[in-house]
Amino acid sequence: MIRLIFAAAALGAWGFGAPALAAENAMQVCGAKYREAKAANTVPPGQTWQQFLANCRSSMPKATPATPKSPSATTAMATPGAPKPVATRAPRVAGQPTPAQLAERQRLKACGQQWRSAKANGSVPPGQTWPKYWSQCSARMKSAG
Repeated sequence: MIRLIFAAAALGAWGFGAPALAAENAMQVCGAKYREAKAANTVPPGQTWQQFLANCRSSMPKATPATPKSPSATTAMATPGAPKPVATRAPRVAGQPTPAQLAERQRLKACGQQWRSAKANGSVPPGQTWPKYWSQCSARMKSAG
């Protein structure tokens, strides 16, 4: 693994294969550069790893995602009688929860409110724990919805 990191750093220094590798392994490439700079005492005084990483990432080439063909181009190339292309899902935006994650959060909030009110009323069965209650409540809400 170490050899791979140093080989990637060397290739990056010479300009061979750096864009693909850098896009996939920014932490590894920048980590190798940081270790080399630290060993050579070329890290600016007072610069932290986080600052070095931010500078390193900003200097790396950006990965360009493959762009899907437009629907009009796809239908223009389709032959008569051929099945229509299947619609694909919209690309997921990083940092935004999926619909399933949103539904689970809603169930968690609702079950949490029910659990707190049941505990306050003293209607929780003996031996019942939150994980058990959550499992049963979540399953109940999934089947109802």
